[in-house]
Amino acid sequence: MWPQGPGEPVGLTAALFAACPGLPDFTAVVGMTTTRTLLAAQAGNPSFLCLNGAGGAQRAVAMSGSRVIPAHVSAIPGLLRQRRIPVDLALVRVRPTPTPGVWSLGVMVDFVHEIVEAARVVVAEIDERMPLTRDDALIDGARLAHFTTADGAQPFLPDPVPSDIDATIARHVAATVPDRATLQFGVGGLPVAVCSALRHHRDLGLHSGVIPDAAVDLIECGAVSNACKGVDAGLTVTGGLFGTERLNRFAHDNPQLVMRRAAYTHAARTLAGIERLFSINSAVEIDLSGQVNSEMAGGRYVGAVGGQVDFVRGARLSPGGRSIIALSSMTPDGRHSKIVASLDGRPVTTARSDVDLVVTEYGVADLWGLDLPARAKALIGIAHPDVRENLARDFVRRPAQQT
Repeated sequence: MWPQGPGEPVGLTAALFAACPGLPDFTAVVGMTTTRTLLAAQAGNPSFLCLNGAGGAQRAVAMSGSRVIPAHVSAIPGLLRQRRIPVDLALVRVRPTPTPGVWSLGVMVDFVHEIVEAARVVVAEIDERMPLTRDDALIDGARLAHFTTADGAQPFLPDPVPSDIDATIARHVAATVPDRATLQFGVGGLPVAVCSALRHHRDLGLHSGVIPDAAVDLIECGAVSNACKGVDAGLTVTGGLFGTERLNRFAHDNPQLVMRRAAYTHAARTLAGIERLFSINSAVEIDLSGQVNSEMAGGRYVGAVGGQVDFVRGARLSPGGRSIIALSSMTPDGRHSKIVASLDGRPVTTARSDVDLVVTEYGVADLWGLDLPARAKALIGIAHPDVRENLARDFVRRPAQQT
């Protein structure tokens, strides 16, 4: 197992997969992967145990029969500590710090400490190109058994260019977010657009499992002060830097950016103490009762349970907080509505009882406290106009949804 996203030690993982033909069968436990490393191993060795479904290069692996653990991010540290997710060999990425014997995990903390503590052997790839980050990013070198030097490209994740639809959705999202709110969002075109749409807000805070390059823009334009969070005042809190050299330069030895474990960033007790937490997450589709699928499309896993439910529920616990599910009304090819009559057996990532605000390019549906017919009416109102009549007809045909 190794850290997800840009925390992947690509020199070590590339060497591992290059050696696969001569190795006995083994299992790789993987989270979100932002490199093409996994494409080198599609011949059955290793097998894959996936924490986050499939994204990017991982998608090809998932299609070949990988196993998926459906777990909230907040549960993963405990699963590792209890050895419910077994780890024999951990591969990690570190950089030196001014303190002898102490290393920094640089760009990724989330549940890396738990991976290291669970493993029998830990191999560390030293990469001084990473930013020096502290707090939960610091790790005792006594846990690292072997070292090698980074010899591959850095696993960056550039922000995508938002679409026009992303920009429209982001404007609706921004209109629901008040000044002095604390934000949680992920990566992708829509979060980038949301950051742009929030540039004229004031005294925002950031508390998120990961942040992209766009978060730096939001901070540097003056929209984010972190002054009104209630906890971690004055500090941007995250567990991962999902960006490029721009984000790394901002994070390097920056006392106003705090790297924290998932056991803190995603914990209900932490989120309940934040003032006006607004969680902003996306989805593959949502049905007329409000059930959200963020994991599967076209019969394959494309996403994750991830931290969505942690933050949806945390936002409801937060004084003045709200949760937002934001998605385009149609699939990118324009052939299928993302607001559907029923999920028809596809995964329910977020239950209808937890869903609050839903946003598309056609507006905002406030579902909190609505009965089922009222929910359906609100969601049909923000669906694509071409499908609204069919959705209404399908709803009438499903008596169970009307009570």
